[in-house]
This record gives sequence, structure tokens and C-alpha cells, in this order.
Amino acid sequence: MSPAANPFDIKSASLDLLAVLLRSGDCAQLEAALEARFGNQIDASQSEAFLLDLDAIDNPASLDLDQIRALFLAKGIRIIALRHRDMAVAELARLYGLAYVNASASPRSELAAPPASQPAPVAAPAAAPVAANTLIVDRPVRAGQQIYAKGGDLVVLATVNVGAELIADGSIHVYAPMRGRALAGARGNTQARIFVQGMEAELVSIAGVYRTIEQALPDSIQGKPTQIYLENERLVMTALGE
Repeated sequence: MSPAANPFDIKSASLDLLAVLLRSGDCAQLEAALEARFGNQIDASQSEAFLLDLDAIDNPASLDLDQIRALFLAKGIRIIALRHRDMAVAELARLYGLAYVNASASPRSELAAPPASQPAPVAAPAAAPVAANTLIVDRPVRAGQQIYAKGGDLVVLATVNVGAELIADGSIHVYAPMRGRALAGARGNTQARIFVQGMEAELVSIAGVYRTIEQALPDSIQGKPTQIYLENERLVMTALGE
């Protein structure tokens, strides 16, 4: 067969995947935690590939991986690989048509999947990646839309509506009313911040530490310019200019 007729080539590739650290195999608890974190407006057709880290699970073979993967996929998280220190999990991955990564040989960049009753901790205490790029959006972000600024900051110049979601590896800047969800530092950047011109968000998160906004905010920030940042592993929301 001539080189021109070769139907495929093998080339090196560098894949930068986020990992979901699973702490419980209770599907009902997981579903509740996913709803609390992402709501029900995610467009599953715009899914991102993730690695499922099972290292905190004592008996991975007991998991209902079909249901767990379906729950994550409904939130736009497509599981393509399993990670665990026990090489026996390689066979489990094979049974589900997934790749396997040995936990002891892989760096961690995690999106924690917490129990529903607990807030998520800082996702990756290791050195945060440097945001190198900026994605600028100059149109309103509608309910059900998800915008992800991979490797950098996200700047939105129009209204972010209820049910919309902004995700950035760096910081998020919204120069308009912010009524949806904003998740900055998605790959563990604890120095990321969220800046909004009109604070009316449903949920805010930095490096996996999140807060849902279910009650009226203080008058000092409700509907006003606000910044959100991490301090001692807790979210702080303050009026801009303070």
C-alpha cells in the first residue's frame, strides 16, 4: 500500500483533561449535588470530555457506572476515562469502553463532585495555571447557553440571563447584569475572580468552591458592581470599590 493510500496515521497528542473526583457512589446523592451545582439548563449536546477519578472509592466495581455517566452527561460532562491507583480498575474501564489512568502516575486537575449537603472544596490546591487568553462575548447569553473560556479569562459585554452558564479557567468579567451561573478558575486557579456590573447571579464558583444564591443578597451588592474571590478557602463577595 502506498503512503497516499494509507487510511490513517498515528501522531502524538497532548490532551488536557479535567478530572471529576467522585466521593460517593450514591446516585441519588450525586444527582442532587449535580443539580445544586449546575441546575437543569445544561446543553448536553455541548459536552466536554472528563476523566472520572475513582481513587476515593473503596470498591469501584460496585459502582453503577452506566447511571453515573448518564448523570454527568446530562450536565455536559462526558466521561471518557477512569483513574484509580488499583490496576484492577483497568479491566473495569475496558468493560465500559473507557480508557484507564493510574492515579499514582497522573497529575490532578479536579472538579470535585461533593455530597449534596456539603460545599465543594478548592478543586486543585496545586499551582494554578496561568490564564493566557481572553474570550470576549458581546451578545446576551441566553438561558441554556454555556460559554467556556478555556485557558484564559472570559469577558461578557451583555446581559447573562437566568439559566445561562459562564465557565472560565481564569477570571470572569461581566459588564452587564449577571443573572445566570459563573464558574471561574475551572481548572483550579484559586487566584481567579468574578467581576460583575449587576450582581443577580444564581450561582458563583471559584476553583470548585461555590455558592448558590437562593436568598436576597445584601443591599450593598444586590444588583450592583461586585467582585467575588477566594479568601481562606471561602467565597467572599464585596462591592467593587470597597
